[in-house]
Amino acid sequence: MHRFHQYLVATGLLAVAGGAIAADSLAQSEQLEQLTVTGTREPRPRSELAESLSSVSRDTLQAISPIHPSQALAAVPGTLISRGNGQESLIAIRSPVLTGAGSCGAFAITEEGIPLRGTGFCNVNQLFDGNFEQAQRIEVLRGPGGVLYGSDAQHGVINLLSQPPVDGEESTLALEGGANDYARLRLGHSRGDSQGGYRISFNGAHDGGFKENAGFDQQKLQLRHDGQWSDWSSRALLSLSNLNQETGGYITGKDAFRDGDRKRENPNPEAFRDSQSARAQVRLKKPLSDGSELQITPYVRYTDMAFLMHFLPGTPLEENGQSGLGLQSTYRFAASETLDMTSGVDLEFTDAWLRQTQDGGFSVFPAGKQYDYQVNAALAAAFAQGEKAFADTTRATLGGRIEYLRYDYDNRMRSGDTTDSGGLCISSFTGAVGCRYTRPEDRRDDFTSVSINASLVHEFSADLNGSLRLAHGFRAPQASELYRLQNGQMHADLKPESIDSIELGLRRWGTTLRYSLTGFYMEKEDVVFQSSARLNLGGGASRHYGLEYEVQWALADQWDLGLAGTFARHRYTNNVSAPGSGPIDSRGNDIDTAPRNLHNLSLSWQPRQATQVALQWQYTGSYFTDIENAHRYAGHDLLHLRLRQSLGVSTSLGIRVENLANVDYAERADYSSLGGGDRYFIGEPRSLYADIRFVF
Repeated sequence: MHRFHQYLVATGLLAVAGGAIAADSLAQSEQLEQLTVTGTREPRPRSELAESLSSVSRDTLQAISPIHPSQALAAVPGTLISRGNGQESLIAIRSPVLTGAGSCGAFAITEEGIPLRGTGFCNVNQLFDGNFEQAQRIEVLRGPGGVLYGSDAQHGVINLLSQPPVDGEESTLALEGGANDYARLRLGHSRGDSQGGYRISFNGAHDGGFKENAGFDQQKLQLRHDGQWSDWSSRALLSLSNLNQETGGYITGKDAFRDGDRKRENPNPEAFRDSQSARAQVRLKKPLSDGSELQITPYVRYTDMAFLMHFLPGTPLEENGQSGLGLQSTYRFAASETLDMTSGVDLEFTDAWLRQTQDGGFSVFPAGKQYDYQVNAALAAAFAQGEKAFADTTRATLGGRIEYLRYDYDNRMRSGDTTDSGGLCISSFTGAVGCRYTRPEDRRDDFTSVSINASLVHEFSADLNGSLRLAHGFRAPQASELYRLQNGQMHADLKPESIDSIELGLRRWGTTLRYSLTGFYMEKEDVVFQSSARLNLGGGASRHYGLEYEVQWALADQWDLGLAGTFARHRYTNNVSAPGSGPIDSRGNDIDTAPRNLHNLSLSWQPRQATQVALQWQYTGSYFTDIENAHRYAGHDLLHLRLRQSLGVSTSLGIRVENLANVDYAERADYSSLGGGDRYFIGEPRSLYADIRFVF
């Protein structure tokens, strides 16, 4: 990190320390609790939990007015959402930006605690299915997900929480326009009372695209109903989404993102992505006569997607989909005056399919079908956790989860590495016989995994506590890692990845100052990777450690300061390889696309009740773009300006300027010896957006 950035962050932290001393001299203020549901499936004060949790509130989401999830989560410590083209993204939570067919299995992306995709069938871009634009809040749990989350929550959880019905009646309308012919319509209507009610939310957006032939149209509809039925309280949620996107590809060439003549270049104008999804869940909760509580949540989901894989030779078409149903259950009871217990069973069934085809064949990339398979998956898990209070200042938790996952794989075409008609491929480069893509025989695979979590929370004072958390998590191999094989590999002998984590935290909350500092250390074993020979192998290992901070400080009546960031290292601890890499010693190298520094500062000013102004600084540090650590992206600084003016009780105007300083930067950079060297998704230049909102 440049010396200026080091001074800036250090100055901010020293200012916070000074603010803490000043705040201590004030009269005791009322403790302001922040409630969270992601770590417990029930509203709990964040101060009572050892997990590292951050929340993006509804007010913040309205101020940001995010077009992409990366904008919504930019100020969450330990988290980086790498923006691809359109609505595409890659995720990092206490990790490098993970890529590859199964990398998304490290993160649980949920809606009211229910995963957007079936276990074992994640998609790296699945954040675009969720209605983050109209969420009540977004909660991010950093580190292994705990006993409530099994596989697909290895590094963290992103949980989208829907807006509840209002008490009364309310309708909302928002119209927005901006750069690159961007236009968005948001509608909402809600009606309710103390017994429940309903809310309807719609979000429709059109983006002409900064790059040529790279726009998108997207619509999202969400229906929620809260009510009472006998002794049961209920919350029903239906979410629908549709995305039609023209996709822009990488721009290649050293520092190509600085070339003004190439910024709008799209080397893959034919690429596209179409995706539809539907999800429904009903949460039922009942208090029992003995003081215990039962909660059950049945759910169903469906997705269908088609996209042109412009990043592969021959640009094949992938079509995939899944349908599934499941049940989450939680039973809470007091075992004694000082011991609370939580236990439950989770069940899930998924029917998924995938087909890959190519129009024109050459060398080892044949025309016709390349993959065509179906996988039925069944998951069963049981968990239990106890929380014991010691005196009034200390709480300890201990819990575990056991999970069984079974795949039934059905190859619906010829097995092996032939063409779909049984013909042979001959490499035009080496003369070797065999097609690139390999289809295993029908088979069944199953995995049993156990996670354990323990924590301690101690209150030093009414508004200051410390925490210690130990966690062991896992990730079962994704279906695509097991059955979408290459270069003659007929069997991928993979184990569940495991992760061991320890973290220490210090948190303070209050009306004037809130902050959290968290140090973490994690080790991963049996990491799945694709070798230089394009074989899916296990046995990789890595180490992750760092310091995260999050600060909210009311400087004065009209000024608020927010700071959030991460100092971290993500390193290989054994030798691995990647397609296109030669024999190397990767032990000790940084994992590619793993910035050591991520920092965010937001300064808000409200000169009068009707006017709000906010300036945001966003820093992404430099990172290596290849496994050899021979190539690097230098990082970037961005400034964003946001203004909102109320015109009355029911009307407001907003203006946003993204990339205020018009910086040349890359949203994502990597290096491929097989794909043209340095490659970039180019960040957009200075962009202006305006909106008008009505509340009736």
